[in-house]
Amino acid sequence: MKRIVLIITSLLIILAGCSGKGEQASGKKVEGVPEGVQGGIKIAVIRNLPSDDHTKQFLDGTRSEGESFGMKVDTFIAENNDAKFQELVAQAIQKDYDGLIISHGKKDYSYDMIKPAVDKGMKVVTFDTVIDKNGQTLDGVTTTFQDDYKLAELSLDEIAALSKDGKPVKVIKLWFGPGVPPLDRRQEIYKKYEEDNKIETLEVIGPTNFQDVQGDIAAKVSSILAKYPKGSVDAVWGSWDEMAKGAYKAMKDSNRSDIKLISIDISNQDINFMREDKSNWLSTAAVDPRLIGIVNMRLLAKKLAGEETPDTYDLEAKLIKQDDLNDDTNMTNLQNVVEGWGKSDAFNEEWMDKLRENYKK
Repeated sequence: MKRIVLIITSLLIILAGCSGKGEQASGKKVEGVPEGVQGGIKIAVIRNLPSDDHTKQFLDGTRSEGESFGMKVDTFIAENNDAKFQELVAQAIQKDYDGLIISHGKKDYSYDMIKPAVDKGMKVVTFDTVIDKNGQTLDGVTTTFQDDYKLAELSLDEIAALSKDGKPVKVIKLWFGPGVPPLDRRQEIYKKYEEDNKIETLEVIGPTNFQDVQGDIAAKVSSILAKYPKGSVDAVWGSWDEMAKGAYKAMKDSNRSDIKLISIDISNQDINFMREDKSNWLSTAAVDPRLIGIVNMRLLAKKLAGEETPDTYDLEAKLIKQDDLNDDTNMTNLQNVVEGWGKSDAFNEEWMDKLRENYKK
């Protein structure tokens, strides 16, 4: 009997010891931290894109940063299905979430979709979402974007540099729209390069199967390569790297290393393709997708804390070249070859550091 009591007592001690610092702290207030970010805060992050690498990294950034503040973070993916996306947002508004991060809402419905959340008093931050209805926006919502104009400039400057004797570079363009805010902004810059006779567009290819963007684009690029003999196409411009991956596979399978590939956005898969022997993927312009999620969560936390936030914020773009990459380069250590990659103190506050310390595992 004594042995049983001792075993039970030991188990209770072990369980108490395993409760963890964060769990113990969750029941009390953290000194020096605003009231609005304490006490079981729940956040919903809803993304209207396929479950690709960029999406996974973005969601990981929001989740890791929110959980470091002691918040519960639920993530949802709508697979570029606008009806499903709007329904997911509507459901989140009806539930007991304190704040929302909305990614890739389209202009024709985002104002009406998000307004009920604002009316309810929920805090909202958006990414790559245009909120505009007859010139009206929603007060209190911060809209964040990658610096899409700079992303386009960095990538298109790389393409323009392929010019021979000042002639326009002949380009197969991977793009779809209009109606997708980041791609629409990139298109504005692309159009200027066309007007300045720096590039000549031979084909425009976009996905119709958003469940398999890479496979869809690979098939479409493969089908048109035969009509372009070597020397007749200089480059492929991928306005979104998920499309660029498909084009890379198609060109590799067709032995078309004569056509150079330059893109926007980045992932581990992109890096691996760029590092392959005789790869024709020369460079990509990007913002760290995980950092985008982190910064969006900090902005939302500041709103919950009652602190001032900007109406809009653009995240800085970087250029990653094939020649910069080492054998062991990946998304985790990319900062070793690209200065400033993945780092930002934007919207970080001392009280956030206190929460991180309190909930540190």
